[in-house]
Amino acid sequence: MKILQINNFHYRKGGSEAVYFNTAELLKKNGHEVIFFSSNHDENLPCEQSKYFVSDINAILRWKGLQNYFYNRDAKDKLTKLIEAEKPDIAHAHLFWGNISPSIFAVLRKHRIPLIHTAHDYRMVCPAYTFTDTSGNVCETCRGKHFFWCAVKRCSKGNRLESLIMAAEMYYRNAFFSPVKNLDGVIYVSNFAKQKHLQYKPAFSRVPDLVLYNFAAKSNRIALAQNERKHFLYFGRLSREKGLHTLIEAFHQMPDLPLKIAGTGPEEKNLIDYVRINKIKNIEFVGFKTGDSLKQLVSEASFVIVPSECYENNPMTVIEAYSMGVPVIGAKIGGIPEILPDGKTGFVFAPKDVAGLKNVVRRASELNSLEYKAMSNNALQFAADNFDEALYYLKLIDFYNKILTLNKNK
Repeated sequence: MKILQINNFHYRKGGSEAVYFNTAELLKKNGHEVIFFSSNHDENLPCEQSKYFVSDINAILRWKGLQNYFYNRDAKDKLTKLIEAEKPDIAHAHLFWGNISPSIFAVLRKHRIPLIHTAHDYRMVCPAYTFTDTSGNVCETCRGKHFFWCAVKRCSKGNRLESLIMAAEMYYRNAFFSPVKNLDGVIYVSNFAKQKHLQYKPAFSRVPDLVLYNFAAKSNRIALAQNERKHFLYFGRLSREKGLHTLIEAFHQMPDLPLKIAGTGPEEKNLIDYVRINKIKNIEFVGFKTGDSLKQLVSEASFVIVPSECYENNPMTVIEAYSMGVPVIGAKIGGIPEILPDGKTGFVFAPKDVAGLKNVVRRASELNSLEYKAMSNNALQFAADNFDEALYYLKLIDFYNKILTLNKNK
């Protein structure tokens, strides 16, 4: 089978890109041919199809970027050329709203290529895609297609104009490029995500779907004993909805426990300045990490902390931690609780609750060696049962074949 993988970014930018690349490698390993369609960027990984990639104009407040945000003609033309040259059997899109855009729908339909979309976020039902407002609070005011609230509440980075554009794009897309009418299949990465999409858009029940947890490539690192673990760890995007302010305040009040923060993002400078000004000595920012350097950092952590204050779907941080036998402390929000059984593979706490986070971190730090080993083994077993790449492949390829069969019978 020849599979076309589509994503706005062809470099390791975040969790969605990790799934995009990991899925491609898994398909190749199982004998399939994979081709890519993405946008050009200085950080892109080498790709034979890069001559077909679209221009990376992701600034919606510039005229050209604004046009592409709604409908990217360059993406339509480039994808046509790619399909005519490569003739894929099926297309699997990850992130494509806002740059590659729905312009690809007509191209794929014309060439009778079914399109599956993995819903890594809530872009199909929330204009700002995170269900959070400008204050970082969970927001569901737009339910019932009242997308104008995104502009009223300035849900995108506190910028009213950008929020207005995002709201307008949702109205435009629902009117002319409805996902329900143009997607042949949807992959949800958590049960919570599926329920939330159906709650906001019941018509999604008419689209064949699959709940498929993300997977992590098997790690050859041996789980370390408790006395070899050196720090608590956060790794990921440094943005407001990720709960970094709550995390830092909790560790500010526990100066005896070391915390490392790996990643980059819009809040990076503010967070670093806060730690410096308040002379917090037990928190270290180590920058953006990937590949072996990230694996080393994770494998040496006692616990990975996921303090999110938004509706996370199926965080790769949890999956990657479990794959190395590292338990997780996570906020009880979104899809996190369904992959974090409290007291077994880690601990949960209420989002934005500094005292609650302090309590579970302290509890985690006081586990004896037998208790910690049991929790580490539970994490490894949970990963084997739920995030195994062989199981992921079988479910994915079965879904591909199901969609191909349905498409032939149309």
